[in-house]
Amino acid sequence: QEISLSEVLQVRGPAQLTIPVLPGNSAHSFELVTGSLVYCVFADQDGPSWESALDQALRPVQGTVWNEASDFVCVFMCVSQDISELYQIFSDEVLGSGQFGVVYGGTHRHTGRPVAVKVIDKTRFPTKQEEQTKNEVSILQRLSHPGVIHIERTFKTMEHTFVVMEKLHSDMLEMILSHENGRLTERTTRFLVTQVLEALRYLHMRDVAHCDLKPENVLLASPEPFPQVKLCDFGFARIIGQKSFRRTVVGTPAYLAPEVICSKGYNRSLDVWAVGVILYVSLSGTFPFNEDEDINQQITNASFMYPHQPWSLISLEAVNLINNLLQVVVRRRFSVGKAMGHPWFQNFQMWCDLREFEQRMGYRYLTHEADDERWRSHALEKGLNLGNITAGPDGRASFRRLEDSQIKVMKLCSSLGLQNTVSLLRGIS
Repeated sequence: QEISLSEVLQVRGPAQLTIPVLPGNSAHSFELVTGSLVYCVFADQDGPSWESALDQALRPVQGTVWNEASDFVCVFMCVSQDISELYQIFSDEVLGSGQFGVVYGGTHRHTGRPVAVKVIDKTRFPTKQEEQTKNEVSILQRLSHPGVIHIERTFKTMEHTFVVMEKLHSDMLEMILSHENGRLTERTTRFLVTQVLEALRYLHMRDVAHCDLKPENVLLASPEPFPQVKLCDFGFARIIGQKSFRRTVVGTPAYLAPEVICSKGYNRSLDVWAVGVILYVSLSGTFPFNEDEDINQQITNASFMYPHQPWSLISLEAVNLINNLLQVVVRRRFSVGKAMGHPWFQNFQMWCDLREFEQRMGYRYLTHEADDERWRSHALEKGLNLGNITAGPDGRASFRRLEDSQIKVMKLCSSLGLQNTVSLLRGIS
C-alpha cells in the first residue's frame, strides 16, 4: 500500500502501539497514523530502522539524508469501518474458489463499480492461510502494471479476511474450454502469452516470482476475442533475487517445474516452465504428459508427446519454443526476455493485433516504437495497407492487399522522402 508522506501525521513505535494483535496474527512493528486510518506495518529485523527513518522524515529538515533500506517491508491497511458499509458482496455469484477461500462478485455501494472479493476463513487454516494472505497482499501492494491484478483494500474480522480487487470477465482456462475443439489458435495464443510474458518481465525485474502460473490465474478483462490479460492469485509468490534460490514447495503440481518437485532449489525460471505448459495446453487442449502415468515423473523426465493430432496443424516454431521453455536443466531454459525474442513472436499479424489493442486501451506497453518502422517496411514489401484496416470475419483487423500500382507509388514516395513527395503531389494536383 503506497502512502504519501504528507498524509502521515505520526509514527508510533513498539511502546506506543494502539491496534491490538488479533489471534493468530504476528505483532506489527510500528503504526502510521493518518487523518482517517491507522496503518499497521509488518517489517523484518530492520523494522526499527524504518521507524526511525520515517520519524526523521516527519521532522523539520535539518540537512539529514536518509538512504532508503532495500529490504522488503509489508504494509497492511487496517480499515476502521465494516466492509458492508463500502461494498455489497453477492454470495450467489461465486467467481472462483481455492484452498483457503472463495472469490465472490460484489459492487462498490457508492459508485456501483463491480469488484471481486476474496473471502478467507481464518478459522480453517489460521496460521498458514494468514501468512499466505499477508504475502499476497503485501506483494500486490507494491506492484503497478497493466498486466497485474489491482488490489483495492483489505478488511479483517476475527473470523475472516476480505481482499477487494478489480473484477474481470473470465480467465484463460474458460476461454480454452469454450473455444472450438477445446484449444486456441496460434494467433490468439500468441496474443495472450505475449501479455503474460510482459507481466512476468515486470515481476522478475522486481525480484518477484509468481510461482503459481496456470490458465486459471490468467484473467481476461473482457469477452473480446483479443482481450487484456492480468495475472492474479499471488498467494504463492516469492521475492527471489536473480541469483537466489528457494526450496519451499509452491504452486500447482501440473504446472510445477521439475526442480521444485525434486526440492533441488528453484529461482524465477519456474515461471518460464509454467508458461511452457500454458502454451502447450492452449494450443493442444491437453497437458504435455500421459494422464495414465505419474505426472510428476513425466515432468521430471521431460517426457512430452506431440501426437499427430493436433500438432501436425501447429507450426514448428511453436513446438521449438515449447521445447525451450520446458527444459529440465534450468540453465538451458529460456529466460523471459529470450522467450519474447523467439521467432514465433516475431509475427506481423501479432504486431497489428497488439497495436490495435494498445490504441483501444489508450496507452502503449506491449510494443515498442523501435519496431514500428520494421513492420511498416514489411507491410510495404508484402503489399499490406496499414492505413486501410477493415473488420475481418472474426471482428479483428485484417489488411487489404494493395494493387501493384499502389505499391509502386508507395515505394516511390518512400524513396523520394517527405519534401520531394509533397512537391510531387502538388505537381500532380
